[in-house]
Amino acid sequence: MQDGYILAIDQGTTGTTVLLFDHAGQPRGRAAREFTQYFPRPGWVEHDAEEVLATTLRVIGEALRSSGIAADAVRAIGITNQRETVVVWERTSGRPVGRAICWQDRRTAGACDALKAQGLEPMIQARTGLVIDPYFSATKLKWLLDATPGLRQRAERGEICFGTIDSWLVFRLSGNRVHITDYSNASRTLLFNIHELRWDPDLLALLDIPAAMLPTVRPSAAIYGETDPQLFFGTRPIPLAGIAGDQQAALFGQACHHPGMAKNTYGTGSFVLMHTGTEAVSSRERLLTTIAWRIGDEPVEYALEGAIFITGAAVQWLRDGLGIIAQAAETEDLARALPDNEGVYFVPALVGLGAPYWDPYARGLLIGLTRGSGRAHLARAALESMAYQTRDVIEAMQRDSGIALADLRCDGGAVVNGLLMQFQSDLLGVPVEVPSITDTTALGAAYLAGLAVGFWRDRAELAEKWALDVRYRPRLEPARRERLFARWRRAVQLAQGWARDDD
Repeated sequence: MQDGYILAIDQGTTGTTVLLFDHAGQPRGRAAREFTQYFPRPGWVEHDAEEVLATTLRVIGEALRSSGIAADAVRAIGITNQRETVVVWERTSGRPVGRAICWQDRRTAGACDALKAQGLEPMIQARTGLVIDPYFSATKLKWLLDATPGLRQRAERGEICFGTIDSWLVFRLSGNRVHITDYSNASRTLLFNIHELRWDPDLLALLDIPAAMLPTVRPSAAIYGETDPQLFFGTRPIPLAGIAGDQQAALFGQACHHPGMAKNTYGTGSFVLMHTGTEAVSSRERLLTTIAWRIGDEPVEYALEGAIFITGAAVQWLRDGLGIIAQAAETEDLARALPDNEGVYFVPALVGLGAPYWDPYARGLLIGLTRGSGRAHLARAALESMAYQTRDVIEAMQRDSGIALADLRCDGGAVVNGLLMQFQSDLLGVPVEVPSITDTTALGAAYLAGLAVGFWRDRAELAEKWALDVRYRPRLEPARRERLFARWRRAVQLAQGWARDDD
């Protein structure tokens, strides 16, 4: 039995969670805090990178204190992060240059349209596995370089660093010494050739992005550097040893190590990933071909992904935007007060639609309202929209892969909602499995870090730790399932393209 703990930083879209895992893979400490979301214009979403760092350090301290675990007992730190979010900072000082542009931000929709109009999408998709969409990092980074006087010239001189949130945290936690990212995060930038495993010079030239500002790409399980003791509670230097984008980390934490295994994570958005092995499967259904991870010197492994932008954020909108609930947990009791949705649908295209539609101009739609509609209808419609969007993606994934889904492993905050999980199983017509540890994103980061430092032996040992908590089996008759889904598809069609003619 190994002594000590692995600390996992799960830096998400709306907050940061830190967990400490023992050798049995059990959480022994946890803390979480939200941070500020900035919406300076419609469709723009920004974060303060310094606040993200400060929040991360604060919750690390809270997790250690609440668990009674000394910082010296931490064997390694793993990081998992919101992907695609762009941070730009000064290499010498470590100060951010402006706010981080969040993955949800849609300000570059016009620039993406221009690239598509040039007929570039097939070439870009062939190299990166991604479609052209404001979701990804490249056009956000180009926007910052274009909009900030002198920034591109400073980047060309090597004075400026670019990174996703993992790069930013490693750079600062290491005392401004280590500028890296891992293969999974690099594959989300629209700048990385996932076949040649390098930053693509043609794409950099196309978008006028200086190569000097890019991080070095490293395996997902590796030792990147050590913490700066002055920053990290004055303890000994601790290895920074594992990184994966949040959805790839969840796939790893769910022990989906073999082709055909799939998971869905319900967070701010939801992301369905299916492991496809060491071969990159090209999508005909506008899904994403992405790097799942690379373990040390082993071959890179790939996944198909369906990215859904708004799921849990729809419930946050009910809370913060409409004020009809005080906390997310209320939605289940509200929804259960109704026998069904009574014809009310919510298409939560609050930042456009992701896979398989990829429509940055779609906007949120509530339809089917009557004089009898109330809080319960909105709560149920928000919950059901998560399941409908998941089926949209899984149907496309099955057509691409030729694999019929046998079951779906689910994790994230929403899996505590039994009504949602049962409806998800009903709508898919397959079992939905919820593991005993639902913080699988953080668990995946911990596993990667632990492999890198020898805390765990291999993936077989990790797979043995996966344990089922609840299995939901479909109960809805097929005809009813298909009627509900057909009306959802009709609602989506009405929401699409709404903002295309906005100034």
